[in-house]
Amino acid sequence: MNIVLRPMTLADTDAVCLLTGQLGYPSDTSAMQQRIAAVLDHPDHCLYVAMADERVAGWIHGFYSLTLESGSFVAIAGLVVDERYRRSGIGSALVQAVADWPEARRCGRVRVRCNAVRGETHRFYRALGFREVKEQKVFDRAVGAS
Repeated sequence: MNIVLRPMTLADTDAVCLLTGQLGYPSDTSAMQQRIAAVLDHPDHCLYVAMADERVAGWIHGFYSLTLESGSFVAIAGLVVDERYRRSGIGSALVQAVADWPEARRCGRVRVRCNAVRGETHRFYRALGFREVKEQKVFDRAVGAS
């Protein structure tokens, strides 16, 4: 199988939408297209897709983050590989694309947060050299109109 990585484009919206649903975050095409366009418009973000068998078989989103307490790093905001292509090297290649992104090279660190229930994903990241540094809870609050 030949795997080709390339930057994501708006033309990938339908495929990205389907893959995101596999990750457990269903989205309609219009909303996904708006999100992709917004991320593509930010130079501190990168989006890549992996092509296999002439189809989008995975995607990754990375972004540059600067915090007072721990300095700069590139965060993996999302990564998904089509169920049919898992364990084929696509996920590793996508993570490496983010690690090779110039912003990651500049700050020298890539970080990822992963749902506590995704044991296989934890093993995947450990196998790529990531180490667990803390556990945390995520809190969410709506803002704006009440």
